[in-house]
Amino acid sequence: MAARTDAYVAGRADPLREAVRRAYRYRQAGADCIFVPGVVDHAEIVSLVREIDAPLNIVVGFAGQPMTVQQLAILGVKRISIGGSLARATFALIRHAADEMITKGTFSFAEHQLSDAELSSFFGSWTEKVA
Repeated sequence: MAARTDAYVAGRADPLREAVRRAYRYRQAGADCIFVPGVVDHAEIVSLVREIDAPLNIVVGFAGQPMTVQQLAILGVKRISIGGSLARATFALIRHAADEMITKGTFSFAEHQLSDAELSSFFGSWTEKVA
């Protein structure tokens, strides 16, 4: 069971200490993974990994957080979540397309779309992997 502490996203005065305190209590209650959204500082991630005696889950995709899977692994992160990042990126594209249609009356956004064949191939390959 994973447990989540929002010490960083809630704007606590000392989010590192608060996240560690809560993680300790969650571990006592049986959590086997600690989810800490909102932490973006590399040194604080290392401190969380060191202080929490469970695998650490970090959320990526926040603006100003350009970390890679490899960088997070080096820092000791065991699980990565993207939260709503993919959906927000998709909505940004939809908004851009809508703005183009409304303001210019053009459809150039469609030049970057995937073909039906590409979509079928992509989703077909995923269903084969999970079957």
